[in-house]
Amino acid sequence: MYLCIKNALHLEALVDLVIEDEHIVTMVPAGHQPQPENCEIFDAGGLVLMPSFIDAHAHLREPGFEYKETIATGLHAAAHGGFGAVMCMANTRPVNDTAAVTNLMLSQAQKSHPHGPRLYPIAAATKNLEGRELAPMAELKEAGCVAVSNDGRPIQSTEIMRRVMEYAADFSLTVIDHCEDPTLADHWVMNEGEISGLLGVKGQPAVGEALQAARDIMLAEYLHLPVHIAHVSSALTVDIIAWGKARGISVTAETCPHYLLLDDSALEGYNSQCKVSPPLRTKKDRDALIKAVADGTIDILVTDHAPHALHEKMTALDQALVGFSGLDLAVTLTWGLVKEHLLPEDALHRLWARRPGEIFHLPTNGFAPGDPADFFLFDPHENWVPSEQNLYSKGKNTPFLGQELSGRVKHHWLHGKMIF
Repeated sequence: MYLCIKNALHLEALVDLVIEDEHIVTMVPAGHQPQPENCEIFDAGGLVLMPSFIDAHAHLREPGFEYKETIATGLHAAAHGGFGAVMCMANTRPVNDTAAVTNLMLSQAQKSHPHGPRLYPIAAATKNLEGRELAPMAELKEAGCVAVSNDGRPIQSTEIMRRVMEYAADFSLTVIDHCEDPTLADHWVMNEGEISGLLGVKGQPAVGEALQAARDIMLAEYLHLPVHIAHVSSALTVDIIAWGKARGISVTAETCPHYLLLDDSALEGYNSQCKVSPPLRTKKDRDALIKAVADGTIDILVTDHAPHALHEKMTALDQALVGFSGLDLAVTLTWGLVKEHLLPEDALHRLWARRPGEIFHLPTNGFAPGDPADFFLFDPHENWVPSEQNLYSKGKNTPFLGQELSGRVKHHWLHGKMIF
């Protein structure tokens, strides 16, 4: 049985897409090829066609924090947000440092979303994320983990970090590195700078992120091993990554939409919804990150989806938990950068699909014959206002709540099947 998506807008050209079962057959200019017999027709009516995106950094909270999010609700939000694959971090309770936890995650994903989005667990780099003893990576890789990370709990010991990189390489597991010097500004509330001074709250200096990134990029060079720098937030870290790439070091990096759209002025008025880790930095940092995303110094975008319950965010700034809910809004927010001519449209395919697939060895759809039929249709003109009622994640903690946005995912196919 064939499926024909007609009159879709792909990189500003109208195209027809033909799918057979779970794979792409062909994509041609609209009206330029006769449709196969027994072909189901779907007229896209000029909606934008994109490959399903990969979120390489999300917190789905299960097991242990199901009141914030479950794997079922997180993947539901991912599907409606345009994501065909989600890599979930290990800071659950219990931590994902055993095959039993990995198996539970994969079982919950299969039970709730048998047709996708696909779940790819990220293993803990160290037992219980304590930074002292390596997690059993062989067991975790065999169970289905695709990377390792101590996200949320940076590894302070350089010796332990070295062993993590060496051990992970034995199993072709990418190390995702949360770069932060936790001793430099313990119990921080926001970025250290002019605005933290005006608000009278403790800040975290951007140099703390860059210091640990520099350490681990130099380790990667010494060991001839790769490292992936998580949620980059500062211009100084961008400079360190560019230095490493210029030396031929195998370093890749990610940032999040909120670091491209917001800066630390968003916390004026003690806005706890804008508290995130790493913190929003300055306008100068934001501009440097946009440039780094555009020129490829930063390889990919991720959501760092971090859902919380209402009472955990709507409290005093120094007591509020860090993190934004991101799966529902990431495509809409980054499309805004395309509208503002800060990124070309094809950069979204690179940042959200092609490069994450390359770095983490995951299947992606480049619309070539034989590629997986994972794609979505996006209406760039639909104006809407995110609310607690129309977000699919349990987490409503986003600074964009109540703001009018432009662009929304309308339909999504995974494995060649329409999931909405």
